[in-house]
Amino acid sequence: MGLLEVVVEEFLSMFSAGGRSFGCPENSGAAGTYYDAVPRRLIVSNHNLSTDTDTLLLEFPNQPLWTNVYVENHAKASVPLLWSRVQVQGQLHLSCGAVLSFGLAHYASSEFELMAEELLMSDSVIKIYGALRMSVKVHLMWNSKMLIDGGGDSLVATSLLEASNLVVLKESSVIHSNANLGVHGQGLLNLSGPGDLIEAQRLILSLFYSINVGPGSVLRGPLENASDNDVTPRLYCERQDCPMELLHPPEDCNVNSSLPFTLQICRVEDIIVEGLIEGSVIHFHWVRTVVVHCSGMISASGLGCTGGVGRGKVFSNGLGGGGGHGGNGGDGYYNGSYIEGGVAYGDADLPCELGSGSGNVSLPGATAGGGIIVMGSLEHSLSSLYVNGSLRSDGQNFGENIKKGDDRIISNMGSGGGSGGTILLFIHTLAFANSSRISAAGGYGSPNGGGGGGGGRVHFHWSDIPIGDGYLPIASVEGSIYTGGGLGKGQGRAGENGTVTGKACPKGLYGIFCKECPIGTFKNVSGSDEALCYNCPSHELPHRAIYIAVRGGAAESPCPYKCVSDRYHMPHCYTALEELIYTFGGPWLFGLILLGLLILLALVLSVARMKYVSADELPALVPPRRSSRIDHSFPFLESLNEVLETNRTEESQNHVHRMYFNGPNTFSEPWHLPHFPPEQVIEIVYEDAFTRFVNEINGLAAYQWWEGSVYRILCILAYPLSWSWLQRQRKKKLQRLREFVRSEYDHACLRSCRSRALYEGLKVAATSDLMLAYVDFFLGGDEKRTDLPPRLHQRFPLSLVFGGDGSYLAPFSLHNDNILTSLMSQSVPPTIWYRLVAGLNAQLRLVCCGHLRITLGSVVGWLETHANPTLCTYGVRIDLAWFQPTACGHRQFGLLVCASEDESVPTSVEGVDGSSFPEHLSRTRRGNLPDHLGASEHLIPCKKIFRGILHAKNLQKLQEKRAICYPFSFIIHNTKPVGHQDLVGLVISALLLGDISLVLLTLLQMYSISLQDFLLVLCILPLGILFPFPSGISALFTHGPRRSAGLARVYALWNITSSINVVIAFICGFFHYKSKKHVNFQSWNFSMDESEWWMLPSGLVLCKIIQARLINRHVANLEIQDHSLYSNDPNVFWES
Repeated sequence: MGLLEVVVEEFLSMFSAGGRSFGCPENSGAAGTYYDAVPRRLIVSNHNLSTDTDTLLLEFPNQPLWTNVYVENHAKASVPLLWSRVQVQGQLHLSCGAVLSFGLAHYASSEFELMAEELLMSDSVIKIYGALRMSVKVHLMWNSKMLIDGGGDSLVATSLLEASNLVVLKESSVIHSNANLGVHGQGLLNLSGPGDLIEAQRLILSLFYSINVGPGSVLRGPLENASDNDVTPRLYCERQDCPMELLHPPEDCNVNSSLPFTLQICRVEDIIVEGLIEGSVIHFHWVRTVVVHCSGMISASGLGCTGGVGRGKVFSNGLGGGGGHGGNGGDGYYNGSYIEGGVAYGDADLPCELGSGSGNVSLPGATAGGGIIVMGSLEHSLSSLYVNGSLRSDGQNFGENIKKGDDRIISNMGSGGGSGGTILLFIHTLAFANSSRISAAGGYGSPNGGGGGGGGRVHFHWSDIPIGDGYLPIASVEGSIYTGGGLGKGQGRAGENGTVTGKACPKGLYGIFCKECPIGTFKNVSGSDEALCYNCPSHELPHRAIYIAVRGGAAESPCPYKCVSDRYHMPHCYTALEELIYTFGGPWLFGLILLGLLILLALVLSVARMKYVSADELPALVPPRRSSRIDHSFPFLESLNEVLETNRTEESQNHVHRMYFNGPNTFSEPWHLPHFPPEQVIEIVYEDAFTRFVNEINGLAAYQWWEGSVYRILCILAYPLSWSWLQRQRKKKLQRLREFVRSEYDHACLRSCRSRALYEGLKVAATSDLMLAYVDFFLGGDEKRTDLPPRLHQRFPLSLVFGGDGSYLAPFSLHNDNILTSLMSQSVPPTIWYRLVAGLNAQLRLVCCGHLRITLGSVVGWLETHANPTLCTYGVRIDLAWFQPTACGHRQFGLLVCASEDESVPTSVEGVDGSSFPEHLSRTRRGNLPDHLGASEHLIPCKKIFRGILHAKNLQKLQEKRAICYPFSFIIHNTKPVGHQDLVGLVISALLLGDISLVLLTLLQMYSISLQDFLLVLCILPLGILFPFPSGISALFTHGPRRSAGLARVYALWNITSSINVVIAFICGFFHYKSKKHVNFQSWNFSMDESEWWMLPSGLVLCKIIQARLINRHVANLEIQDHSLYSNDPNVFWES
């Protein structure tokens, strides 16, 4: 039917088709054409009638171009003119079984051009005989085929399909060429699903933004079953050198038959493979990312050489060895003889060879080696490769049943397996999933004894491997990489394994994937062998350090390491203490330097001390004049020495009675006076007013609750501070009582009008330790009584209470003042009395709580040997006595002064201390009194306070309560002086400096253990470990022996209290190190963090014990500067 040009109204339906054939229904007439002039469209349709006759379409007009051309409904259209062009302004649409052919089937020697905006194919076929140059924007295929027959003519062997925007194949669509085919585009190439196929003998895909090979889709080059007439790519099977184009491919991505590639994807951003990409030589060039999903595969298996460099040798019957490549092929076996497999060839560090086959090319069942898969190039590497599927270039296995052309099965011969091919990856990063596989394995030999093929080669050529701090892992490999040799069947031998290599890694990295060298090794050369990661020298690793991983691996020695704990410091992993020690040359040199420095500083301190305080202590170095019986050496009597120079006769002559306060003046038991006046003052006071006076005094003497609370808190936190707080409050209390009696109280209790008017007659005083206070009663001068005040012998027996409590800080002492001296001078010369008091106080210093039975026995013995023999010549005797304990158990000791046996006493006698005795008792010796402690029943007026006289027998019955601090009394206690005060001061200075040095070193050691241990040692007791040094310096540089001795006692108290902190240090160290296993170091080695951790705390304890003993001697030297006070010879004592 000719061309029909009509103008059709819109409401008319027109079509043209060939007539039906009743004789051959499958071959109706050819399709007609319908041209619509207004839209300039051509429709070729056969109204769904099948036909074998083509509708000829000759030249398409150029001016104006047809807008659209439709070939549909089983129409067959043909463009038979050679070298013709089909150009459409819009769509070229084929559908519903349509067929469009270009050229002549038996004369495929021309080239055709197809140009359109869109090429849409649905259930249709395009056939090209010759070459096709297609240029469209969109190419969509639905269950359609494009078949290109190159015809074997090299002039028209290359077809180019260009779709600038989109190429989509769906529903088993096929683009097939038996020659060279190039598919170019700028958008997406999508093979959507099963059956979609693009294949050619040589296939080039380029310039697409993305290529997606869907599940079941295939990209293939060369053809799977190519005929002899197809253009077959020539493989370089006999070459042992690498084609330059594999490593340095051309940049233009054009189809070139001279190139070795059979399938190349060039200049594509992303490739997603869920189907199959198959070819002999597959190359990805200028590709950014390749993703192979679990269903995807890129394969060159069995597409290499049948012969090749490594082909196996063959017996005359066709049975042979396997092909060789990465490894030698397996030997074939037949009838007791072996024939060699193919040899290995190629470069493992940069492989680019095809796998070799069995070699028996002319025989049925010949096997081929694996092909080549190359991704990237030396200049342009692949950015990322993600493999969840497989990359394969395996050698071909021998088939068990192979048929000849005459259908006879040959089962008594067979070749060896093909060798594995090459997988060469120029990539930057690789992600290799668990189920993935990269394989270049050898093929299996024939069951009759064929040898297995040798394994192929896999090489990872990494580009731009980051090093040092910029290193990031370039590969995450969880799948398998296999290059094993194929198994030989029968008695044939297996092929050798192939190679898996990587680019030589830079320093610090090793292996195929350039991983960081293992911890504890370093690599300072380029290479991939794990043996290049040398073990780090053990002598360069501190014994408290462990090797650590560093980014980029260790590139040099010494290897990077870190200390096992943050408390150790780089680079030697020393503790802070050890850093200090080794900064000065090590333990021994540090110890010598420290010792020398301590001695030097001690000498400086000693010289400075001598110059600073010598003015006060110099008189003590001059012995007293023998003509004077006044003792200048005892500090407790320093005020009495001044008394001799002051006239207080009037005050002494008016003294009536001394009334002692009860209680030790503590927060729990403050001072208090009895509410009833003693008999000695009944006649000079009003009883009711006296009771009111006592109530006021007792109220003022009591402490507030918060004062006791502060004291108890300080006792727990810092006992020396609690003692200072107690003394401070005691002093304030004494000043308050004195002020009250002197200026606030109206003395209403006194009968004397003069005393009430002048606020005289009462005076409050206390001992220097502020533990014993008393009220003195004086006459006003208007009493007009001649029997007052009583004389000394009228006051016998006279009770003199000791101050202090026998503790280290408050030793017992007899308080002497001008009143007592004036009173005793009535019988005993003052110089004798002064000397007696000095000697007695020297003995009382040695009395220690917790050891009263022993130490008081020494006092009793001294009274019998030194005191009483001299006093008896003056008619006076003194005995050690003890008095009624208070309600809280405070026990007071003192002297009982009475007349000796041979002294005649006036008949009119009256006591002044609260005791009155019958006249016959005043002459009675102590021996005539009962020995038991209840002697007070003979001293009726004294029974309220007096308990008895102490002597050697009843001392053993004395009950003592030992406090929790009793063990410390063995360390700090009052001792006799040793002299050599400057030497003792020098040693104490050295020990004081040594103490603070050991304290600082111990704290540094605890800080090295942990901040928690450091705070525990420092705060339990709070800062107690630091206070001995300032208190010691204060004691050494204080003016005056009395004040210096008091501060030295506080220094001793801080010193012994700080031992609690040292105990905490021991506990912390023990719990820290008990679980540690220490290496047995040499005996001369020193490490404060190992088994010798206890040395510093132990040295500190020893230093504190020695300090305590020396402080005892130092205090004794300050308080007792006359050593004759401790003379065992009474004559020496009294003559000094």
